[in-house]
Amino acid sequence: MGVHQYFKSLSDLEQIIRCPGKFKYQEHSVASHSFKVTKIAQFLGTVEEKSGQKVDWRILYEKALNHDYAELFTGDIKTPVKYASKELKQLFNEVEEEMTRKFVEKEIPSEFQAIYLERFKEGKDETLEGRILSVADKIDLLYEAFGEIQKGNPEPLFIEIYEEALRTILLFQDMNCVKYFLEHILTDMLNERFTEHDELTGIAMRIIEEHNG
Repeated sequence: MGVHQYFKSLSDLEQIIRCPGKFKYQEHSVASHSFKVTKIAQFLGTVEEKSGQKVDWRILYEKALNHDYAELFTGDIKTPVKYASKELKQLFNEVEEEMTRKFVEKEIPSEFQAIYLERFKEGKDETLEGRILSVADKIDLLYEAFGEIQKGNPEPLFIEIYEEALRTILLFQDMNCVKYFLEHILTDMLNERFTEHDELTGIAMRIIEEHNG
């Protein structure tokens, strides 16, 4: 009982596999995803800071590290399913929030509960740090899909995930870090040579052209 169970649960996050039920050349756990998102958010925050924005690093790191902790209770839901409708996404959020609240009230000492309820709440909001998290989360998802496509995985789901992730990133095109990502990082990604290179480049260019009208 107590904080011991919380610490123990961190190892459980290593056993929760993202995008379950589909053939993958490389498995990714929720724990590894949280680490990668934090590292990506750190770079994006650095770009924003160098561009004159004020970044609250404590809030950014807390949002990034904790953003998928609730999947300890629900598991990972495939992106196309989770975002099939606003109503379904809202339902998933409500379930995660309720199960997280019950866990905190049961396992976290009362003097720390308010702090952890705040840390575990949805981090993707309209603050700069929340927007950076939204982008970092989708960049890692983009790379997970890219890795499978690059290796020749025939599962069409990864094309769907790649498209959805890039479309979401483009919603934040006003941000300095997203401009940098599109100009430098995505360009490098698409310049790598692999079997599905031409198809993936075509998809990326089509989505960007559609977004920009």
